Amino acid sequence: MASALVPGGDSEYGRHGNPAWAAFEAILGTLEGGRALAFSSGMAAATALFDLVPLGAAVVAPSGAYNGTLTQLRDRARRKLIELRIVDISDTAAVVAAADDAALVWIESPTNPGLDVADIEAISRGAASAGTAVAVDNTFATPLRQRPLELGADFVVHSASKLLSGHSDVVLGAVVTDSDRAYRAIEARRTTMGAIPGAMETWLAARGMRTLAVRLDRAEANARELHRRLEASPLVSSVRYPGFGTVVSFEITAGPKAAQTMTETSEVIVYATSLGGVESTWERRRRNPAEPHSVPEGLVRLSVGIEDIDDLWADLERTMTSAS
Repeated sequence: MASALVPGGDSEYGRHGNPAWAAFEAILGTLEGGRALAFSSGMAAATALFDLVPLGAAVVAPSGAYNGTLTQLRDRARRKLIELRIVDISDTAAVVAAADDAALVWIESPTNPGLDVADIEAISRGAASAGTAVAVDNTFATPLRQRPLELGADFVVHSASKLLSGHSDVVLGAVVTDSDRAYRAIEARRTTMGAIPGAMETWLAARGMRTLAVRLDRAEANARELHRRLEASPLVSSVRYPGFGTVVSFEITAGPKAAQTMTETSEVIVYATSLGGVESTWERRRRNPAEPHSVPEGLVRLSVGIEDIDDLWADLERTMTSAS
């Protein structure tokens, strides 16, 4: 927990390094197949990458990306720091075409909250031929379901607040790369920006990652079963699930107002913005006025936890029925 460390040691000051960071980074780097750097949040990690984009260069990003990411990219575009090219990340040919002469392709796969899936390998191959770097937000999939560096990406980004730490008690981010040059550049941005994590946060995340495999297996099994039941329900108009992971997005036939009521009246499922914890959480995403208009007004993002599946389904059925 020290802010000032011993002169001549591995680190002399708390902004430059910490043994707790190193432990977390070693675990995540091994899982992703690169070298990891911890940040104070997922957005701090993304910002460090965006800051490496040359002035006026193009950045390609998904239309359905996380709202915080799009908000920052659009702000940079308004200030003429970058040229922003928005694409449907599931349209590989369109993404590769947009990557021509760009500096960075930003991929979310699956996207948040639409759960669109990108062909990371094909996009990375096309971007590499154009000399364009590729970064993948791997928060939803985790390295246990996909390893973007092995698919040709240059960077992997995580909101470690979510599945990696897994207990809804940490705000933390990370960047992983297998390039020594890129690692040094990102590390320099972290040091000069001061977007450093706390020792306690990284310790908690490292502890949480010890159970990542069992948490993910259980929550994913629940998500698959809820997807199956939601698809069969006459109260549901559409369901999105990429076939892996712990997030299911859906709309109910009664519409957006009923969807909002449903999320506010659940007993087992927690009405909350975040995701990836051992408890199930949900929200109607467009309740936030800044959410992209590409997100349907009534879309509910459900992050599935490790509770008993029948308890979850009973809560879902009850709230859907009463709201409708």
